[in-house]
Amino acid sequence: MKFRDEYRDSRAAQVLARAIARTVTRPWTLMEVCGGQTHAIVRFGIDRLLPPEITLVHGPGCPVCVTPVEYVDRAITIAEYPDVILCSYGDMLRVPGSHGDLLAAKSRGADVRAVYSPLDALSLARANPQREVVFFAVGFETTAPANAMAAYQARQDGLANFSMLVSHVLVPPAMRSILDAPDSRIQAFLAAGHVCTVMGYEEYLPIAAHYRVPIVVTGFEPLDILEGVYRCVRQLENGQAEVENPYSRVVRRSGNPTALRIMKEVFRVIPRRWRGIGDIADSGLGLAPAYAAFDAERRFGAVTVDTEPTGECISGLVLKGLCKPTDCPAFGTRCTPDRPLGVTMVSSEGACAAYYRYRGKPARPS
Repeated sequence: MKFRDEYRDSRAAQVLARAIARTVTRPWTLMEVCGGQTHAIVRFGIDRLLPPEITLVHGPGCPVCVTPVEYVDRAITIAEYPDVILCSYGDMLRVPGSHGDLLAAKSRGADVRAVYSPLDALSLARANPQREVVFFAVGFETTAPANAMAAYQARQDGLANFSMLVSHVLVPPAMRSILDAPDSRIQAFLAAGHVCTVMGYEEYLPIAAHYRVPIVVTGFEPLDILEGVYRCVRQLENGQAEVENPYSRVVRRSGNPTALRIMKEVFRVIPRRWRGIGDIADSGLGLAPAYAAFDAERRFGAVTVDTEPTGECISGLVLKGLCKPTDCPAFGTRCTPDRPLGVTMVSSEGACAAYYRYRGKPARPS
């Protein structure tokens, strides 16, 4: 594949790594806000190419990981109603709630199905008019347009047996929350390229200016990430704090106008609780009043916010960029993808899953 190989050229990667090493004169801490970028960094050993002055930390970039416990609990409750088909993406079925996950509900007889698209859930609603079909809609701005289109199409078609349990989150408010934290050590961001494909990057301009942090829109291949790191370091060394977009082959400043229009029609901005992080103002999307008829919370009862369960899992600290997966004493021993203690090991985009898959189990003490 020409274009993939073009951005995985090892010699070009070494050139960028040397340029970063020549530029850096002091320690800097950068955060990538995307689980896909985290996996690329660990898979290709990008962090190991960088000089010791550069620290990459992993942010709350896994949409499954930050879905609140109470929404998982509500989805399980809804799934166990008679005549309900509950659908979601595959990763969501394994995310633990307070007492189990959706796959456990399926094993007890609930009709829980993994789908590739919310439009698959619409097809199920059309094919099963006598049953309630509920789509558990999660994710960042990247999945929001398709989920909005599902609600829009349901309204156009008059599908009275379709609804959505919506737990969407937005990236810029999370970045502000991270920077506002008293223990934050983040000095620059690698912005998620696929989010910017939808939203553009204008929302990042006031963040960069207010917090004096460089933000570089970054893709997912090794050269994309190294280029993002280089530009962040160059800005930091020069005392700059600007938004740059080297990912211009995909991202435009204003984003995708068609996607933004359907999102604006179907959704409204609301407060949202993030798993492992807490409440963040104006950081979520809920259905707009015109689409309230398709709101599963209205149809089956609202989500009740409870205290998040605690345990030895440190996934919250990983999501905040305060710890690495290998800092957890349970990593790779009591916590594995087969027997996960927390969401960052469950999800295919989770940082713990990335470290386990590409860096292996921790060495046992001799």
